[in-house]
Order: sequence, then structure tokens, then C-alpha cells
Amino acid sequence: MGVEPENTLRSFVAAQHAGLDVIELDLHLSKDGALVVMHDTDVDRTTDGTGPIAEKTLSELRALDAGRGEHVPVFEEVLDAVNAPLQAEIKDVQAARALAEVMLKRDLVARVEVSSFHDEAVAEITRLVPGVRTALIGSRYGTDIVDRAVEVGASTVCLNIRRLTLEITEQARKADLRVIGWVVNTQDHLRLVRALQLDGATTDYPEIKRTGRFTA
Repeated sequence: MGVEPENTLRSFVAAQHAGLDVIELDLHLSKDGALVVMHDTDVDRTTDGTGPIAEKTLSELRALDAGRGEHVPVFEEVLDAVNAPLQAEIKDVQAARALAEVMLKRDLVARVEVSSFHDEAVAEITRLVPGVRTALIGSRYGTDIVDRAVEVGASTVCLNIRRLTLEITEQARKADLRVIGWVVNTQDHLRLVRALQLDGATTDYPEIKRTGRFTA
């Protein structure tokens, strides 16, 4: 998030106060199996620590400074801190299984959409959580992204705005898929969102909300 330390409770509360439609977050598993909220696979960029998340216990992760005194949150802390709808990005099948356990325990099907770059992770969460809404994310993609999304049961494709074309948008609509563009932080990208009549956009800057429907 562009105005607060990313993937912290502080940033999620700020996004909710800004009135964003959905809050996006990223999930990884700690060494001891906790679902922690962080974008990268390691802690170097966003905390005062170093090394992979998967090699640190939850207590070790929580001892790090994630910016402005914030700690690395676990997923359930975010659920309790905000009441906005969430889009949770998972990185692998193991994270899908851990997330499925929380979703079923807390009855989160209506509140949490699950996204991933990885087809197998989307397929796994779909198998484990009946009725879950899922999104397949694409960064370097072609028209095959539509067929892949349909195959794993996704209802949405979240696509890198820099590569998004009218052809792909039209194919997605023919397949009854919603199309979300990311990351929309400039007026040029915002104009493209409008021109293609996308269903939404992901942004790092909540103030852009006044111009359309966004997640942060």
C-alpha cells in the first residue's frame, strides 16, 4: 500500500477508512505453519529482518518491525481488525490448505475471495471450500489465461494492466469471468480501466477510489 507500511494492520485499517470495496492481502506459511500476511517470500524488503518467511517461526516474525512499529500480522488478526471484504492471495497448495481450514472454521465464504498466480492453488481451495470465490492472477499471460481460469473454476481473472488487451477482456467476458486490472496507480492506467470497462482495479493509493471500484 502506497501510504502505509504494506500488509500491516495499519494499512488495512487505513484502506477500510478510505472506503475501498475490497482489501487485498498476501499470505505465506511460517516455519510453524501460521498464515502470516506479507507479500514477498522473504522479510528483507518490508521489515528490519532478513531471510525467508518459511524459515522463521511466528514468534520470530512477530518480533520484526514491519514499519512504523507495526508487526507482521497473522491472517486472523486482519479478520478481527477490519470488517471489509477481503481478497487473500495464496502462493501454493500448502497455503491453500491452511486458509481453507480458517475459512471453514470462521464461515468466510461470503467475505473472502481467494486469488493466486498458481492454477493448482486455486484448484485446491476450490476443492476444499465449497462455494468459495476464486481469482486467477496473471502477470505475463496470453489469451490462455481465460481457459486456465475456467479449468480451475475461477470466477475472476486479475490481470497485469500493462499487458491487458481488448481481445483478452472480450474473451474473459464470453467465459463469464470478471476482469480486474492491477496495479492501477496512474491516470493513464485508470483511463484504460474505464475504456475496457473492467469490473475493478487494484491500487496502492486509496484516494483513487473516488474514480471507480478498487481494491487495495
